[in-house]
Amino acid sequence: MIRIDPLSRAFHRQAGQHGPVILMYHAVTPGKTPPAWPWAVSMQQFREQLDFLAAEGYQTPTMAELVAAPAKTWRGRTAAITFDDGYADNLAACEELQKRGMRATWFIVSGSVGQPPRWPDDGRPAGRLLSAGELCEMRANGMEIGSHTVSHARLTGLDDATLMQELTRSRIMLEDLLGGPVGSFAYPYGDWDARCAEAVQQAGYRAACTTRTGWALRDNTPYQLRRLTVFNTDTTSSLARKLYFGSHDVRWKDIARYAWRRFRSTRVGQ
Repeated sequence: MIRIDPLSRAFHRQAGQHGPVILMYHAVTPGKTPPAWPWAVSMQQFREQLDFLAAEGYQTPTMAELVAAPAKTWRGRTAAITFDDGYADNLAACEELQKRGMRATWFIVSGSVGQPPRWPDDGRPAGRLLSAGELCEMRANGMEIGSHTVSHARLTGLDDATLMQELTRSRIMLEDLLGGPVGSFAYPYGDWDARCAEAVQQAGYRAACTTRTGWALRDNTPYQLRRLTVFNTDTTSSLARKLYFGSHDVRWKDIARYAWRRFRSTRVGQ
């Protein structure tokens, strides 16, 4: 049963009019209890969110498919589902997607494949990342595997040579592992600038995801794709509001302020 409040459902009836959105997940923990790490969701949350997307008729293309087609192609409701880092618990999430005929894109830190993460711990899940064999199986089942650098580095702080090494080595490592091309990228920590975007293009990628909110294709460049983060506090109702507003600011007090500003601007224009 899909649980959503009537007002959120009413907002969502108008969702999809501004083009595709991209959803960003990280970890999916077993059970019903929302995890403590803000960038993780419980398996129950994840299942309910997927069921909602399916019931509302969302297409769920991979990143490669999203950017390969002209923007005008994506009419109706489209939500590209992405996962950053590549935690081992994502394998169960992949199975849930397959059950529903959905696909997603995983951005993998290539230097930690099959091993515990090597970048600083911020409360993330314990244990290893997805293994080479698991990634190959996921790709064989229609999922896309993209890059998230070699070491989960903050790219804007790197010199040009190190920046290019993080980008090219990760792509080559993953292509060797998968036996096929890797064309999608996500900036670790959402840390990027114009120099980084240019380097990503020069390194042979066809698209790159940021963590800026909004409609995915709003900036008319495949190297600045926008995403909506799914947090541990997100219910199906709050996700529905995010899909309509294209924003994280969907608490009821945020919506009340938005409505008040619209009301004031209408009155001033009269």
